[in-house]
Amino acid sequence: MEHEVFVPFPVGTVRSALAEPDRIARCVPGLQQDADEAAGPLAGRLRLRIGGSTITYRGALRVGERDGAFEVEGEGTEARGSGSVKLTLTITPKTAEGGTTLVCSGTVHREGRLAEFDDEATDTAAHRLLDRFASALASGLEASPITPPAPAVPDARDEGDARDEQDERGERDGQDEAGGEPRSVFDTDIPPSSLDPRADLDDDEAAAAADAGGGDIGELDDVGDLDDVDGAEDVDSMDAVNGVGSMDEASGLGEAEDEPPAEAAHARRTMIGRSTEEVDHAPPRGRYAPVPAPEAVSTSAALRWAAPAAAVVLASAVVVGRRVLRRRR
Repeated sequence: MEHEVFVPFPVGTVRSALAEPDRIARCVPGLQQDADEAAGPLAGRLRLRIGGSTITYRGALRVGERDGAFEVEGEGTEARGSGSVKLTLTITPKTAEGGTTLVCSGTVHREGRLAEFDDEATDTAAHRLLDRFASALASGLEASPITPPAPAVPDARDEGDARDEQDERGERDGQDEAGGEPRSVFDTDIPPSSLDPRADLDDDEAAAAADAGGGDIGELDDVGDLDDVDGAEDVDSMDAVNGVGSMDEASGLGEAEDEPPAEAAHARRTMIGRSTEEVDHAPPRGRYAPVPAPEAVSTSAALRWAAPAAAVVLASAVVVGRRVLRRRR
């Protein structure tokens, strides 16, 4: 027996539907499933109409996929009588215009009441059964569509390899745009020097220099202590009152800073050995910064001698003011 039926759905959808036993059981006309779930969805009672008669069989069907086709095997016995039937059917889905064609071919071995009918009646009953099956399958797909399978999730290792390969490709492209091979460190321009004269000093050295420049000024914080100098006759003797050293000593602090430290030469030598990546970034600071040209007048030196002088002038003004007030009294 050979027969073809049409299903208005893509071949992939039809294949997925034929792989679901529960859906097939709902599409077989006249099948009443057993209440026992252990028997399977395709086990139960099947009522077959042939030649104006109805024969009820009790049995089961088995469906399996092989080589792109679905093989159906079934056997059953008459519910009333001693007859039996065995079915072997092959269903092959093929792509057709607007849907899928199911090419069916099989054989039936029958005994009992079914054997009393001729081959023509048997083929007619089989064709009608397959037509109704295809119609029920199409209606079932419309009512409950099959969800397409989720796309395969790529492995995390594959993503990592792809990302590494993309990075390497980007690096090669960047080198090509830059002019081929990377430049040597000896061909790299030296960044401009810093303008800070104390850039070469360490944190400890900078703190020591700040303490040396402003340590004597702290003794003039309390102006009230100047009452002890009321007996002074000459304002020029204020050096003994405020404890500030001579102006030559104060200016000597700035002269010591004008000389660049010995690490400046070391910093210039170290810049030659630095990598291209480090030199391409912002100009270095601190120990490795280039030493600027010495200035004619050091700003820090001027501040260091100006602070003690301002303190002396302030103290002198206070003393003179008090002496004037006392003379008026």
